[in-house]
Amino acid sequence: MASFSSEAPSVLRDLSNNLADAVERAGASTVAVHARQRQSASGVLWRPGVIVATDHTVERDDDITVTLPDGTSSSATLAGRDPSTDLAILKIAGANLPAAAVGDATALRVGHMALAVGRFGEGGLGTSLGVVSALGGPWNTWRGGQVDQFIRADVTLYPGFSGGPLVNAAGEIVGINTSGLSRNMGLTIPATTVHRVVEQLLTKGHIARGYLGVGLQPVRLPDTLKQSVGVTSETGVIVISIEGGGPAEKAGLFIGDILIALDGTPTPDTDAVQALLGPERIGTPLAAKVARGGAPVDVAITVGERPQREG
Repeated sequence: MASFSSEAPSVLRDLSNNLADAVERAGASTVAVHARQRQSASGVLWRPGVIVATDHTVERDDDITVTLPDGTSSSATLAGRDPSTDLAILKIAGANLPAAAVGDATALRVGHMALAVGRFGEGGLGTSLGVVSALGGPWNTWRGGQVDQFIRADVTLYPGFSGGPLVNAAGEIVGINTSGLSRNMGLTIPATTVHRVVEQLLTKGHIARGYLGVGLQPVRLPDTLKQSVGVTSETGVIVISIEGGGPAEKAGLFIGDILIALDGTPTPDTDAVQALLGPERIGTPLAAKVARGGAPVDVAITVGERPQREG
């Protein structure tokens, strides 16, 4: 007859209590955000007085309130938003809340337990349990935002969970969950990206983005051209327009030039170019390898800051 270990119930009970403790720890800095007509969303007190929410759930700029963990309500003001990473920053005053205990998302491994935490409109706490199902390197969102790490967990994002935290087994918040960056699955914006966006929005009011001042279109490179310029890439990007007074014009680029590499990195498409124009590049010259009239040309382009749109 198979024996049943008396330790098994204790192990399961301890695991259950540990998970509940992790939810409680993360929930202490998780709020409900009321900034759209019907369903509330979640947010995280990322630092004292500063709440991180998802941009797609903050549908208005004014008349925003949050429900705190103790069930009380507080008004909030919109400090800034970045639709490209689906993050919005709110500020509240006078709320005595503990700031989030932020963990290291790079320490996650596929198969690690993970919890999605959210707070419902009336202030109740909710959670779902799963595992980290996929991890990857830096990626660009469909809106052009730069995210430091790809994180997908098979946790259920119930209605109102967007903007809430992804929590590891220690109760540390490793990122912000969102259903706004993919049509068919929830993703997690890692804490490093959240830190960067928060800092830029609070200091500048917008996200600084590098630009070259050109219109680009992918183009296939003929074998003869690849041989003449010494590259193996199948495609490059051809310059189809140039902004007057922009970085590309100042550097001497012309319509019809084919950009093959930037800073030593091949540029087979426009996404590859955009990935090299992070805010840290603004004001720095990049070595551009260009095909002009079938011959290689080296050009130094100083990355500019994309002007902010009015209104």
